Amino acid sequence: MKNVTNGLMAGLAATVVLSVLMVLKGMMGLMPDLNVIAMLSAQMSSGPAMGWLAHFMIGVIGYGLAYSLVFGNLPLGGHGLRGIILGVAGWLVMMVAVMPMMGAGLFGVAMPSGMMVPVATLVLHVIFGLVLGLVYNKLSHAGY
Repeated sequence: MKNVTNGLMAGLAATVVLSVLMVLKGMMGLMPDLNVIAMLSAQMSSGPAMGWLAHFMIGVIGYGLAYSLVFGNLPLGGHGLRGIILGVAGWLVMMVAVMPMMGAGLFGVAMPSGMMVPVATLVLHVIFGLVLGLVYNKLSHAGY
């Protein structure tokens, strides 16, 4: 149970970091067409609050559980590398399944930002995964 709790807490930390980066991206006016919260909200026919809730549930529960139950136990590299692998796996799912379902095309290339969408989202998923793995490692070694 301790591993699951650590995974959920690491998922929360990584999602907060990702969310800050997403907000900063929006404030700088970079790729305004890539607004994941608006995309999630539209899919649920709801407002931004539900989009943020879904975003945090995916990060905390989805990624946090996946890391604690599967990726945290992989016999390769350290937790940082394992987190990055999970982040890239999530990015691939987003690019080949979620983006087309949201009308953005495979890898999001139907969006006005074109090829910047997969590149930017890959960078964000790598950062997310790295934070996830490192926080999980820190919590595990701190005895939580």
